[in-house]
Amino acid sequence: MPGSAAMKVGIIGGTGRMGRLFSGVFERAGNEVICSGRNTQITAADIAAGSDLVLISVPIHVTAEVIRDIVPYLTESQVICDLTSLKVFPVREMLCSKAEVIGLHPMFGPSVRTLEQQTIIVTPGRCSQENLELLIGTFEGEGARITITTPEAHDRMMAVVQGLTHFVTLSMAETMRRIGVTPAETQPFMSPVYQIETGLVGRLLSQDPVLYADMLRMNPYVPAVLEACENAVSDVRSTILSVDSGLFEQMFTRNSKHFGDYCTTSLSLTDSLIEAMVKR
Repeated sequence: MPGSAAMKVGIIGGTGRMGRLFSGVFERAGNEVICSGRNTQITAADIAAGSDLVLISVPIHVTAEVIRDIVPYLTESQVICDLTSLKVFPVREMLCSKAEVIGLHPMFGPSVRTLEQQTIIVTPGRCSQENLELLIGTFEGEGARITITTPEAHDRMMAVVQGLTHFVTLSMAETMRRIGVTPAETQPFMSPVYQIETGLVGRLLSQDPVLYADMLRMNPYVPAVLEACENAVSDVRSTILSVDSGLFEQMFTRNSKHFGDYCTTSLSLTDSLIEAMVKR
């Protein structure tokens, strides 16, 4: 990949929503972008053989297969990246090539209008500092925030950031369905803060279920987090039902101390969200 902003970027899966989003990002940076998809004449092999930067933007469960198919076409002068929500196995597969390797995880969906203040996690596998900075600079030029880490640390954290939060969100949806209560029925009783919480449930359920199944089922660190969550739910339930009211206060205080200053920060942030909702 040339050490300048002008390069040929090939996106495998570039006709999908996320692929189109990043196509625009690289085009605005002054690069030539070519895309392959299920119905394009351009193939993944064409992309791999003729691009300075190869970007993989396909579903998680086919990512390894796609990478293996194009590995023979890649050379030392190229960089290969992926946009998968997991990083250990894609980076491992990409390292089987001769190319430089940089794992990427956009912490947002394709519906965002801009990368401004959006987080992109970068997990370098094998690359020059020059090419790493060039890639990061492209994203920062659009206002993105960059977090650099290892593939292993990424997947461990995603077990919490995605695994735990999505598990809790899905459990809330499943509970409401089982007790026969719809979001519409709760609306007259909700304040804005509760609308935010149930809104996050609805937001998740409006997404692609295959994507969420992949990110939860294919992350090897998720099961341990879910087990801890199940144990926590059991303990919280016992505390709530206990005749000793002091147990609840103790549990509440322990967790408040654990979250520390984030409690105050979150209060300010959610107050701003509530104010925006009220004005709307």
